Parts: sequence; C-alpha cells; structure tokens
Amino acid sequence: MPFSAEFIKSKLERELSTTHLEVNDVSDGCGAKFDCVIVTDKFDGKPLLQRHRMVNEVLKEEMPAIHAFSMKTLTSEQYNKLNK
Repeated sequence: MPFSAEFIKSKLERELSTTHLEVNDVSDGCGAKFDCVIVTDKFDGKPLLQRHRMVNEVLKEEMPAIHAFSMKTLTSEQYNKLNK
C-alpha cells in the first residue's frame, strides 16, 4: 500500500514535534521513495544512528511498503546554522 508524502509528514510532525519538516515523494507519485529533512529538538544530544532509529520507530508500520527512505535529521540549532 503506497503512502502519500502528506501522510508521512503528518505522522512525523505528530510523533516527533518537528520544528521544520520536508517530505518529498521522489517516486513519481507511487509512494515508495521519500527524501526527508526532519528537524526537532527531540534529537538534541542524540547521535545520528539514534535519530534514525527514532524516525524508523515512528514509521515502523509504513516502512515495509517504502522502497527507499532518505533522511537528514537535525536539531533546531543545527538547522538554523545551516540556513543562515
């Protein structure tokens, strides 16, 4: 079952209290490949692997149907430094 970028975005926003979130369907609309930028203060003090595990846990029910999921996980501070 394919998922829309809006569905993925809504779930991540709700579960991770994101301050910035980009979810792009790069699969020509079939809902199988996504590129994401996920910014939340819940990532503060957490290494990259733990951040990715947090995202994977939120999307554990959807992941079997997703063929590719690229994510950039940042704290608000990291995001603000990159976007000055």
